[in-house]
Amino acid sequence: MDPSVMTALLAAVALVCRAAVLEMRTPGAGRRAWAFATDRRALGTGLGVACVLGAVGWATVGGAAVVWAGLAGVLVASLAAERGRSDEGRPPGE
Repeated sequence: MDPSVMTALLAAVALVCRAAVLEMRTPGAGRRAWAFATDRRALGTGLGVACVLGAVGWATVGGAAVVWAGLAGVLVASLAAERGRSDEGRPPGE
């Protein structure tokens, strides 16, 4: 396995662990952190970014780039999500 694939997987695990810690500190914060998974516009944006980056990465670097493209797609989707104004508009964890 390519070491960069393991690095991308560890970054994804860190995001999941962060959501779990947020949920333990403040009930509901972890669910709000992953609420983008139900936002169609955010998922479409993330999927588009992941497909473009995956195609370019596959052509230039190889299959390991697809994992990084998927992680980038998840991060873009979380940034593109519609956030409610609960908690004075602060993102979870602040």
